[in-house]
Amino acid sequence: MVHRSDRPTLRTIAEMTGLAVTTVSRALLDAPQIALATRQRVQRVAREIGYQPDRAARHLRTGRTNVISFVLDPHDELLGFSTSMISGLTRALRGTQYHLVITPHFAETDSTDPIDYILRNRMADGVVISRTEPDDPRVRLLMENDFPFVSHGRTEMGFDHPFVDYDNMAFARIAAERLVAKGRRRLALILPPDRFTFHGHLKRGFQEAAARLGVEWELPNEVTLDSVSADVYAWLRWRLKQPSPPDGIVCPGEVSALSVMAALNDHGLMVGREFDIVAKQTSLLFDEVRPRIDTVYEDIAETGEMLGKLLLRRIAGEAAGALNVLQEPVPRFTGCDTADHAGLAAKQSA
Repeated sequence: MVHRSDRPTLRTIAEMTGLAVTTVSRALLDAPQIALATRQRVQRVAREIGYQPDRAARHLRTGRTNVISFVLDPHDELLGFSTSMISGLTRALRGTQYHLVITPHFAETDSTDPIDYILRNRMADGVVISRTEPDDPRVRLLMENDFPFVSHGRTEMGFDHPFVDYDNMAFARIAAERLVAKGRRRLALILPPDRFTFHGHLKRGFQEAAARLGVEWELPNEVTLDSVSADVYAWLRWRLKQPSPPDGIVCPGEVSALSVMAALNDHGLMVGREFDIVAKQTSLLFDEVRPRIDTVYEDIAETGEMLGKLLLRRIAGEAAGALNVLQEPVPRFTGCDTADHAGLAAKQSA
């Protein structure tokens, strides 16, 4: 064990390398004015002796924390969202002086509370937020304080800010087109709560596709992507007993898709025969689920990495308008057709 009094310092590295303390400090920050070979040698020695920078002292000296804060808004509709996002952000920060800190936001508190805490106490050099709203108070607060941030999702506030977003309008359009191509004529879409920006994106893409393709559609008011799985299950069981129930459904979350599959099974309907589903896939779960359903992929780890890289560029002073990424949906249409299900049923009864 290394006691705190024996903790390696910049002077320790300077004595071991024969360099000045200021040179060691700049080499650890990867300053381009220091020769590459010197930077590599200093960084190697630092790793070997377990050197860790004194972040409190650096903060007092430079006003910087070397911390990136990810304000995590817990939600369950995307399985593995938090771990995948953290993995991607960590990948983006690897090899830099920045550390990732998770700042939780709880549903019962104001969305600006964690942002206000970070700003007042200067707890980070940049912030990542998710689940944006059309007029997002967090974005407004960060912009007013000229504080570097990047959002997972867009706003409709009339000014540029860094973001990475998934093209949910295209997702809904692709999903509706797939269902109609499989013969479905009455479509439904489970939406997120209407306070989120991607609610409008999903709704517009779905409605435009349904109108163009000449099929009936519905948007249930009883449940959202934030509803617990039991409520989604109960809603569909109820809806299937009503006149003109849907025969195809778009689920922009894996949890809602699993609830839909359970409700269909318990109602005696088979996916691919009387009913079809297209779900947004963010984990490997549906690779192991039978019967197979059609999915459209969103890579959350890649999203996290993009968010981290854009935030670093923003901290470095790059213009906000140049830091926008819209991710394209990736269809994974592997759902079983009627023949597949007939073969599967024969195997199960054998």
